[in-house]
Amino acid sequence: MAEQRQDYGYRSAELGCSHDYLLPKVVDILNAGSKSQGGSRVFELGCGNGSVANELHRLGFEVQGIDYSESGIRVAREAYPHLNLNVGSVYDDLASTYGKFPFVLSLEVVEHLFFPRKFAKNAHDLLASGGTAIISTPYHGYWKNLALALSGKMDAHFTALWDGGHIKFWSVKTMKLLLEEAGFVDVRFFRVGRVPVLAKSMIVVAHKR
Repeated sequence: MAEQRQDYGYRSAELGCSHDYLLPKVVDILNAGSKSQGGSRVFELGCGNGSVANELHRLGFEVQGIDYSESGIRVAREAYPHLNLNVGSVYDDLASTYGKFPFVLSLEVVEHLFFPRKFAKNAHDLLASGGTAIISTPYHGYWKNLALALSGKMDAHFTALWDGGHIKFWSVKTMKLLLEEAGFVDVRFFRVGRVPVLAKSMIVVAHKR
């Protein structure tokens, strides 16, 4: 049976609700890093409908990106023709095509991937020496998982019925191991959305030597 291409069927170029709590911290990290690293170029792994790339462009960052979703890139190009966004996979040899960047950004992507080690390696390869990766993924920890179980929401949260949905559920420990294995150093975590112990997502900041 031929493998089917998963496409999220983007119809809107608007920011999503998760960006309300992700973007403020991401922008703070980028602003601080651009001053110390002397660069504002960002490569976005999994740019979706281009809404995040456009918001960063509006704030003065130069953004390029790829996404596996053909509908996402089509919507992005129609809404944001000034951006360089292309169909591509996080598993591709992206550094050979696009070069290296001071920042690599990937929001709520790694939890969808069968091969996260390939993703982490490509993120590392895309970075210039001293560059910074900013990665977000839904947060999972003991107290949050316990709260989900006690509230009866475990099946809804870990649903197996979402085509193309989450297949990896990351903790601080497992995400740190993934990134350090790929060669990242100084891996730090910020929890966003709700109180930290029940955070919706964690934003990971990691550096390339």
